[in-house]
Amino acid sequence: MAEEQPPKNWNESQVSTWLRSIGVKEPYIKKLYDEEVDGQILLALTVDFLKERFGMKLGPAHLIIQKRDGLINSKQQHQQKNKASSGKKTELDKKGTNEESVTFSVKTSEGLPTKNVLTDQNTQKETKNTLEQSVLTSKEDCRPRPFDQEAADFIYVKHGVMQPESGAFDLISPCHEYKSFTVAADLDRTRLQAKFAKEVLKFAIGCMNIRSNGTIHFGVVDSKENTEYVHGEIIGVPVKDKDIYVDALDYVERSVSSDAEHVRQCVRPPRFIEVMDKHGAEKSFVVEVDIVPLISIVKNKVYAVRLPNFKESTNKVELEKQAILRRVGSKTEPVNEQVLGDFYHRVQDRDAQREEAEKKQFLFSPGNCQDLGRKLKMFMTSGKKLIEKGKWFILVTNKFKPEDLDSLNWLLNMNLFCVFDFDPDSKVSGLCSRYLECHAANMHFPQDYRMCGDKTVQEFTIHMHLFEQTSWIFCNGRNDFKGDESPCDEMTWIKTKMTFLRECVSLICKQILPKGTFQVIFLLTSPVEKPLLHTFNEFFTDMNGHEDIICICESEKYFEKWQSFAEGSCGTEVLNNFSVVGMKMSHIDATLQQIQHVTTLNSKYLPVYVKGTCLLQTHLEEQMYSLEILTVNHCNETSKDFISEEKANIEQKFYHGGKVNWLNFWLADHGHVGEVIKRDAYDELSKLLNSALRSSVVHSPVDRITIYHHPGSGGSTVARQLLWNNRRELRCAVVKASYSVGDVARHAVELREYEEKDPQRCLPVLLLIEDQGQEYLDELRNELEVAINTKQIQNGTLCFILLSCRRSHDPERKCQESLLQNVSITHKLSPQEKKKFFEKREDLEQQYEPDFILTFVLMSEEFDVKYIQEFVTNLLQDIDRQSASTRLIQYVALLNTYVPNSFISQSHCEAFLTFTVHLERFRQREFEKALGPQAKLVLLHLRDEKTHINSIRIIHPLVAKEILLQLLGKENTQSSLAMDFLREDVLFEHRFGRDEFLLHLRTLFIKRSQISKGDKRKTLFSPLIEQVLKDTYLPDTAIDLLKEAFQRFHHDAFVAQQLARLYYTYERFEEAKIWAETAARKQPNNSYILDTKGQVYRKWFQAKCKALDSQSVPKTAHNMADAVGTALKALECFHECEKAAAADREDANNSGYFSEVEVGMGLLKLISSMDAFAEKTNGHAEFMKYLITDYIPKEVEEAWQPFHESLKILHQTMKNALEWISEDLSYFQTDIAADEEETHESIEEKIGQPLVWLARRSVEYGKYFSEVYANTLKKLEQSVPSSLTPFQKRMIIYHLGGGNITSILSKLTDQRDAIRFLETILSLYPSDLKRAKCSQRDIINYIFTQITLNCLSPQNKSLVPLKDLQALCHHFPSNKRNCLPNALFLLTLLFWPEDDDNDQEKERKYEIVQSAVEHLDRGYRGKKKDIPQRKRRIYTHFFLGTGIGLDKFVHKKKFESVTKGFSVLEKRMKWFRGEAWKKPQLAKMLKTVSGWTQDGDVYLECPEKKNFRILPLHVLSVPHGNENITFYLGFTFRGPVAYNIVVKT
Repeated sequence: MAEEQPPKNWNESQVSTWLRSIGVKEPYIKKLYDEEVDGQILLALTVDFLKERFGMKLGPAHLIIQKRDGLINSKQQHQQKNKASSGKKTELDKKGTNEESVTFSVKTSEGLPTKNVLTDQNTQKETKNTLEQSVLTSKEDCRPRPFDQEAADFIYVKHGVMQPESGAFDLISPCHEYKSFTVAADLDRTRLQAKFAKEVLKFAIGCMNIRSNGTIHFGVVDSKENTEYVHGEIIGVPVKDKDIYVDALDYVERSVSSDAEHVRQCVRPPRFIEVMDKHGAEKSFVVEVDIVPLISIVKNKVYAVRLPNFKESTNKVELEKQAILRRVGSKTEPVNEQVLGDFYHRVQDRDAQREEAEKKQFLFSPGNCQDLGRKLKMFMTSGKKLIEKGKWFILVTNKFKPEDLDSLNWLLNMNLFCVFDFDPDSKVSGLCSRYLECHAANMHFPQDYRMCGDKTVQEFTIHMHLFEQTSWIFCNGRNDFKGDESPCDEMTWIKTKMTFLRECVSLICKQILPKGTFQVIFLLTSPVEKPLLHTFNEFFTDMNGHEDIICICESEKYFEKWQSFAEGSCGTEVLNNFSVVGMKMSHIDATLQQIQHVTTLNSKYLPVYVKGTCLLQTHLEEQMYSLEILTVNHCNETSKDFISEEKANIEQKFYHGGKVNWLNFWLADHGHVGEVIKRDAYDELSKLLNSALRSSVVHSPVDRITIYHHPGSGGSTVARQLLWNNRRELRCAVVKASYSVGDVARHAVELREYEEKDPQRCLPVLLLIEDQGQEYLDELRNELEVAINTKQIQNGTLCFILLSCRRSHDPERKCQESLLQNVSITHKLSPQEKKKFFEKREDLEQQYEPDFILTFVLMSEEFDVKYIQEFVTNLLQDIDRQSASTRLIQYVALLNTYVPNSFISQSHCEAFLTFTVHLERFRQREFEKALGPQAKLVLLHLRDEKTHINSIRIIHPLVAKEILLQLLGKENTQSSLAMDFLREDVLFEHRFGRDEFLLHLRTLFIKRSQISKGDKRKTLFSPLIEQVLKDTYLPDTAIDLLKEAFQRFHHDAFVAQQLARLYYTYERFEEAKIWAETAARKQPNNSYILDTKGQVYRKWFQAKCKALDSQSVPKTAHNMADAVGTALKALECFHECEKAAAADREDANNSGYFSEVEVGMGLLKLISSMDAFAEKTNGHAEFMKYLITDYIPKEVEEAWQPFHESLKILHQTMKNALEWISEDLSYFQTDIAADEEETHESIEEKIGQPLVWLARRSVEYGKYFSEVYANTLKKLEQSVPSSLTPFQKRMIIYHLGGGNITSILSKLTDQRDAIRFLETILSLYPSDLKRAKCSQRDIINYIFTQITLNCLSPQNKSLVPLKDLQALCHHFPSNKRNCLPNALFLLTLLFWPEDDDNDQEKERKYEIVQSAVEHLDRGYRGKKKDIPQRKRRIYTHFFLGTGIGLDKFVHKKKFESVTKGFSVLEKRMKWFRGEAWKKPQLAKMLKTVSGWTQDGDVYLECPEKKNFRILPLHVLSVPHGNENITFYLGFTFRGPVAYNIVVKT
């Protein structure tokens, strides 16, 4: 409600709302709203004003004033409860209602109405008090315009306050008189000119007669005026026509007839100084007239004047009686007749004083020359010798002169975060065009910085590319831009663009860049306009002062306007302190280049294929922003001053535990520091790299080498050493972690082909990828291969080498997975390494204290546990365990122990320690001092390579773990520390680096360990929660911790999911249900969370079954009802999970189906064990009858009444789930996920071998519905009884392993009694399937059984000819859309033409096959969704062999001998590289088919040149030209695929 804030602060809408509430008519409300009556104006209204200006009747005008005063009174009483009572208020209200208030308006000499005065004296007093409280309490001082100067660039700031009105001082310093003139400014021309001329002439004659300079200001509040303002406050007046004021001085000739010429010479024409309103767009001015009575004009003269005055009675201007005026103090008064003679007598004295004053004015000595160069250096370096290497700069500037664009080398070498450019032509002919010659930049407008939706700051910065390329913000449009962004005038800019700029500045200063990491430079190169001044105000406000703001301006004239505005915010002295004025741009350029860490805008070079080098242009390098490119002459641009200043610091940081950077190698190579040790693994890596480069084997265009290393063992250093030492022979780059695979691949291709003539002849690119999982590497490889194929690079050309550096707790075991591609680095040193480390340690300890090269010392000790324990014990000996810095160390240690590569930003730490040092030059030193001496030894200060934002972590995870152990001691626990951490509001509410901080904290509480990610073991919960459970033995502490995390992370669904898991793990199912439902409400469409909800009921069901088994209670329907109901609820949840997974186009979660089968099996087991079914002679038959017919036994009729419907469809829903899983497994490979990523969205219980699982579960499912006959059939004790129903036969087939194609094909893997089972399965089918009207699925299973039996026993008597199977396929639906994918697959397989078919027969079969392939491909795309193909690789079931009939189908299982003994990854590589296809045993088995390629597509040779397009399984094997080829043919659920494509010679 508007009433909740002071009326003075109301806007127009709030005033309108209040007027409606007191019953004012709508037309009056609208009129007041249109006239912009806000709270301030409401307080100044009078009844007369409302009647005269708004045409309001007396009644409503009186009501408004009365109610307003009553409102003011009530507000006053509320604020001063001890001085007021409700009784008085009631009395006042009565008076206001019953007594008629008499109002009158008093006008000052200016004509400004005062506040209306009520006859009720109490009310008058209260009104006055309230209005006085409304006056702004903090108004900035303001200096006047330089006297008698044009000052076109000078402005006033509204509500600034000038010094009080003054009298004559030294005759040269002007005296000042103020007139608000607000009412007079709205008068008609005649009245306005008379009023203006009267005030000017009165003041002028007064000044001339005492020989003093003076200025009269119109638009500045006088002391006699409105109490809402203070004396000297600038409010401005609207000026519609400047000529009115200029022409008003024509009264001089009428008012001073004899001396008019003198007055004209002394009175300067009116000057109109614009008033800038920071919070509004209305244009107003201060009108000023200077009086300069030069002695040469006024000598020996006394001036009299007849002042003009408009008489309302005669409606014309009349001249007052002649008077001689003079300035007396701050007033102009007539000279009394009593002193007139003396006044004339002292004329000569006044003339002499004036003459002396004028002489002194010109006898001044030139001021001392200021050392602007030193001042500029101090600003830019914060008092250091050089500009800080990682500091960001924000430039705010306007139009450049052409000659200044040649003096910008200093600017081109800076880390420019963004540029606020007010030159709309900048991209064509200004600073932007010059900058783009050397650097890349993104063109933006202020509105582009509006964050929309739920996008985080981190996502926004990535989207805008803010930290890799300069953001060029055109603040007032762009003339060359074809969109709707044209420049506008000042007032339009304030109305339309200022809000966008304010939001832009606020976002950068308050959320993106922490204080102390950036500096703002205002570079004023042309006349300053209002928008630029508003920009300064926004930066000054959002940065809480000027400490990191610099103003550079060559022209003193341009600076004046800037100064007049900026002084209002920070004062004259402060403004001068951070401004450099009068220095030429060329001098600025030369001065600043001396203090930059690079010599000039350096040239960088890359190696080329023909063994030379090429120039890498900086702006093109910056366009490849996802790569850190290593050049041939990397670091050569480093200045000598920087080397001498920083070399020791760089070396010491590295050996203390910092990440190696290129300068470490460069300094070592040039002898500035000692050599960086090469570990033994470096030689192994070099051999692998050379082998890949020089191998004669035709290999993939993308090769990969992996380093597995213990954390802190030097893996990253070895990897970077390899890049550094090969930068002259290869193109080398480090992949930046935060960019998409698509960006990285695109930039890698650009880097490879940069400045090369022929894409076929380029140097390979060595890419270092750090701490990325298998999924990322596979995706990057895939993207690179697609790019290479698109560019038609010749097969066998090595284009990229991916050097993956991955953390692992068991590097040696990971290395064994592929010795030809992997290298391990451990903490253990070889004898040769020990010798190197010992010698290096001796050298370093002569230069640095051992504590300051700690990580190197620990490495030389092989990270011995006892050494670490002793070190930490000594370190913590004198630490203050209660201090804030110690608590901070504990938090960092907790994070570093459990979250790899975690850190806390320095900005967070400063906020936590309530660190308040603002001067940048002292900031880092004072911060380290605040941390304490212990922290200085173990905390490593990091700087983000991309954002340059500082952060801290402990030098090594093992040290962090030991610190945590010793600081906590026996009395404290990690859980209590984690709880304290979650309750640190300062850390969680801090703006800067919030996204990374929250990511690390969520990881601490949510992310589970996984071996494939380098962890020691796979865990059910995050390692911290696992440790808490281990320490406490009970889950309550861990639960409390996760509940606190749930609150802290704003009711995060995934934390609720963890709580549900934790509760059901400890069989607290009621609480688990609550938390699972909470998670599901938060994420109703997340299949993984819905899966967790189902798992709660599944585990609950299992617990209830276990209780029934362990308790000695009868297994009656009543006793089992609770368990049955829980199982059905679980099935309901898994159905929801399946629906959510089907709707998700970007993920494939099949856990719902697997869990549905598991629960269904458990439910069948439970029901079959019920006494009524288990103990009866015909109990199993009764069990089947209940589940598959309408029959309901009496024993269950009442107890299971709610469940009958669900239980009777159980057999069908389970069958559907089994068939869905079978079909899904038929499409895609099942070994891909062996090393997949683990996220918070992982399934509860992953099925390790899904093919084996499905075969086993299918058999068990069939068993429950066929137990009577299946066992005898298995033993072949009798033939198939003729009395069996089709359902019973189908269930027996399931029990024997023939229920779905996956179970059938699994017989090829598990061949125990497989032939016998397959024969029995076939005997269960009707002898004539054509007449039996079998279902589509029955026919499919029958045919697959035939094919499988043929693979195992080609001469078996149960087999039928291929033609009979083809005839069965005619029973599939003629509309292929109604065919199951299995049926379509069989059509492609069975109708593949034989060699002896005639052309007509071949053509008929190809048509059948192509039609099936068309529909298969549609189904495949639906199954695959939008998931990358590398994640869901199509599975090939059969290959086309050299046999005939069914013998021509060769199952993939026959190939196993070719790659026997290799890991999954190595097998995949051998097939991918083509090595396996060259084996002679494959050539004997597989048939080579002919075809051709055209435009990258593969076609099969068919009759009459029919186009039959075949999908190449490995796109890179397709020749780029149009060639005749041969290949092997595979059959998949996407259609036929081509393997081993070879060009015919």
